[in-house]
Amino acid sequence: MNRRQCLAALGAAAAAPLAAAQEASALERIRRRGRLLAGIYHDMPPFHVQGEGIDVDIARSLAARLGVELTPLPFHAGENMDDDLRNMVWRGHYLGWGPADVLLHVPVERALMIANPRVQVVAPYYRERVAIAWRREALGPVLESLSALRGRPVAVAGQSLAGWLLIGADGGALRETLSTRWRDGVAAAAALRDADAVAAGGLVSELESVLHGDDRFAIAPLPAPRAPAGGWAVGCAVRKDADDLALALQQAMQSLQASGELAASFERRGVRWRG
Repeated sequence: MNRRQCLAALGAAAAAPLAAAQEASALERIRRRGRLLAGIYHDMPPFHVQGEGIDVDIARSLAARLGVELTPLPFHAGENMDDDLRNMVWRGHYLGWGPADVLLHVPVERALMIANPRVQVVAPYYRERVAIAWRREALGPVLESLSALRGRPVAVAGQSLAGWLLIGADGGALRETLSTRWRDGVAAAAALRDADAVAAGGLVSELESVLHGDDRFAIAPLPAPRAPAGGWAVGCAVRKDADDLALALQQAMQSLQASGELAASFERRGVRWRG
């Protein structure tokens, strides 16, 4: 290496730390842009339907806490959660859209984070669980076991966790009167409300959003051995290296919880907030 090459190499080495220091962090880029790009699932009532829902409200509140506007990026779920994290958090979709700054409604699960080392999941804001709703007049105030549903019309979305659990319940004893044609738990709850069924399975948020305030119906955790005990938390996913954004979102969510704004976002949709 001659003298000129040596000086050039030394100059590049000296400039590298300076360039790294000058590179904007994730949070700085958002504030310079003036907008938070938030990935929000399409067609997930009551969290998002046609631009409205709990997740839209929460994303807007988080953006406000960061001092920026919200730009929602609605998208259809992929084959699995790994696809969604790749498309919406760390790489972007091959069709050219994404990634977002943050993806909402991500399960806060250690196994998921281990399987996706390019992301971190922070700021949990709700605890979901699979549930059953029923007409009190037909089945009484308490549903101790699913055997009480035998021979009764039950509505559930077939392609859902509640559907899978009910189809296999009691060795398949409920299948004969189980209607699985419903789009989601909201539609199943509407069937119960409209007297097309005596019970409906779904997520507790789905069932409550339709049946809240109606004393004719009861809602409780699905009494099935394979139902996740205690449910699962959902939070926000960001890139693994976006530590300042992760911290800011965590603090913003804690502020929303402390002020009561988080619970109010759920209550406006008829859902009881569960932390």
